[in-house]
Amino acid sequence: QLQAFGGGLVQAGGSLRLSCAASGNNFRITTMGWYRQAPGKERELVAIITDFGSENYADSVKGRFAISRDNAKSTVYLQMNGLKPEDTAVYYCYQHFAPRSYWGQGTLVTVSS
Repeated sequence: QLQAFGGGLVQAGGSLRLSCAASGNNFRITTMGWYRQAPGKERELVAIITDFGSENYADSVKGRFAISRDNAKSTVYLQMNGLKPEDTAVYYCYQHFAPRSYWGQGTLVTVSS
């Protein structure tokens, strides 16, 4: 089970930090990530962090967003800086533990111009 927190309304240029707490005992050996879905658009990858700590970002967020994980707390974070109106979306936490993938319930991020 994945529980995401931290969404909200922020002005353009502002920052938010999303958190996602995972249940279960395998967190440290799973790939964690964040996806987002804007109104009328398909869900897209935002950032991924592997169990080894390797990170990958969508081009649209490189240099502004940072993903991190705390294995002791079974939590993954997404620090979002320099937010833009086009970052407005529902953000979903994602966990991959082969062969299965899991999704959180989503948290809404709204960036006003």
